[in-house]
Amino acid sequence: AEPTTMGLTFARFYAEFDRNLARLRAAREEIATGAISGAVGTFANIDPAVEEHVCEKLGLRPEPISTQVIPRDRHAMFFATLGVIASSIENIAVEIRHMQRTEVLEGAEFFSMGQKGSSAMPHKKNPVLTENLTGLARLVRMTVIPAMENVALWHERDISHSSVERGIGPDATITLDFALNRLAGVVDKMIIYPQNMLDNMNKFPGLVMSQRVLLALTQAGVSREDAYSMVQRNALKVWEERLDFRELLLADEEVVAALGVDGINEKFDMGYHTKHVDTIFKRVFGE
Repeated sequence: AEPTTMGLTFARFYAEFDRNLARLRAAREEIATGAISGAVGTFANIDPAVEEHVCEKLGLRPEPISTQVIPRDRHAMFFATLGVIASSIENIAVEIRHMQRTEVLEGAEFFSMGQKGSSAMPHKKNPVLTENLTGLARLVRMTVIPAMENVALWHERDISHSSVERGIGPDATITLDFALNRLAGVVDKMIIYPQNMLDNMNKFPGLVMSQRVLLALTQAGVSREDAYSMVQRNALKVWEERLDFRELLLADEEVVAALGVDGINEKFDMGYHTKHVDTIFKRVFGE
């Protein structure tokens, strides 16, 4: 597409997990209620003051209105939040798995001496940790649907939810806790290959600048349809023959007539695509 940076990639992940932290805190706040209000929640045989006293001691808020049980929409929101966080873990895991592919290799999990990447092929360094995280994310998300189905309860006392929650409660929270700790270790020890990033961008020389050339042509008065055709006919030669995109443009009389030699050369400045990186960092991390 267009050049970007590893820093922006992980700043995006940081912002995503910053949102997740806020979501988790909100979900915990929403679920932290208690009820001691009788068989159907009417306080027929117990004073509301008892509920208030017990909740205060436990660090909970009294549930404003309940049946015999706390409304399960609160719990559904909690598990849904765990599912979103799990998806964010997988988002990073998939990115690292892609980076570690042999034909990409822009980043990789730490690989210790003596570690086996493949039992059959000694040369391989498989992303075993991020593959594991992808699977763990599925397990956490698996608990979301049962939690949603627990919202609809019969009459004032249905406890069909409890058998479900005894399983998904510890499973989801322990699995997510483990996954977050594993992810932190992967990111902390991750290996980065800057030269491979440059090599990959230049695998089809200059081609990542095609949109900038297209826009320059339209700004020079060429119709968008004609500008697209002019850029594409040269870009396809880069795909098919691995020729240099800039050299092809400089040899194209129509493009030169519209932009000039200096105008074409100027469109291949990599700094053009990174000039606002600091602005984005300030938005994410603050000053």
